[in-house]
Amino acid sequence: MLRSFAAAILVSCFAADGWAQSPSTTNAPAASTPAKAVTKKTAPKAKTAAKQSVAAETGPCRLGVISALGDRFAVQKFGLTIFETEESAVTVEGWGIDDLVVARVRAASGTDPAVRRITYPKGAFEPFYNPTSRFLPDPREGLPAIVRSITSAANCERYLVVTRFKGQVPGTNLLLDGIGAYSRGLGSLVRHSHLFANVGLTLLDGRNYEIISRPFAGLGTRLAEGLRLTEDPLTKLDNSLFPEPATGVPGNAMLRERTRALVAARLDQTLPDYLKND
Repeated sequence: MLRSFAAAILVSCFAADGWAQSPSTTNAPAASTPAKAVTKKTAPKAKTAAKQSVAAETGPCRLGVISALGDRFAVQKFGLTIFETEESAVTVEGWGIDDLVVARVRAASGTDPAVRRITYPKGAFEPFYNPTSRFLPDPREGLPAIVRSITSAANCERYLVVTRFKGQVPGTNLLLDGIGAYSRGLGSLVRHSHLFANVGLTLLDGRNYEIISRPFAGLGTRLAEGLRLTEDPLTKLDNSLFPEPATGVPGNAMLRERTRALVAARLDQTLPDYLKND
C-alpha cells in the first residue's frame, strides 16, 4: 500500500510540473517581457531630448533668423523688344531654400545656440512683396512692422530678415525678380542664359525694431564682381539647360542644386558683416 501511495504522489508531481511548464511554450506574453523592459529604459531618453529642445527654444536669443525667400522660382525670357518678354514663376516645394538660409546663418555664427529660427504664418510677408501702393508706402507693410507682428513672444536681441528683391541685368533696365533663371538674346542662336539670386538681408534691433544699417556689407565682393572679365560659373547656364517650359523646374535636380549653391554663396559673401557685434 505504501508503494501505491508513493507512486501516486510521484505521478501527481509530474503532472503538476507539466501543467506549470505548458504556458511558456504556447503563450506569447512571457516572451514579450524583455520588450517592455527596453521600452521603460528608452522613455526617459526621449523625455530628456524633448526637454533639451524646449530649453533651446526658450533660452536666450541673441539673433532671430527670419527667412522669407519662400519657394518661388522665376523664369524670365527677354528678346530685343519688350514685346518679346516672357515671364512666369513656379513653386518649388521641397527645394528647402529657407532651410538653407537658416543653416548658412548658423554655420557663419559658429553654431551659436543663441541663434534661433523664427517661424511665421503663411502669407505674413505678402504685404511686403505686393504692397497696396508703391508710390505711397504704408508703414504697416514694411519689414519692421511685419517682423514686430510675428515676434511678440520671441524676445531676441536682433532679427536678421532674408528677403527677395528685384535686381537689374547689368547694363540694362531689365528686372530680375528674386531667385530664378533668365535667357536673353535674339532667337535661339544669339542668346545666353543665367541663374540669378537677388537675396537681401535686413538687420533689426529687437527692442525698437529699427533697421541697423550695414552699408558696406559685401562691398568687396561687389567690387570684385564688377571687375570680372569672365562670366560667373555659379550663374552661367547653358542654353540647353534653360527651363522651357517653366513647369519642368520643380523636378529638375540640376537646377535645384545649382540654385541652392548660388543662394548659399550670396549669403556667405555678406553674412559676416551682419553677424558682427557692434
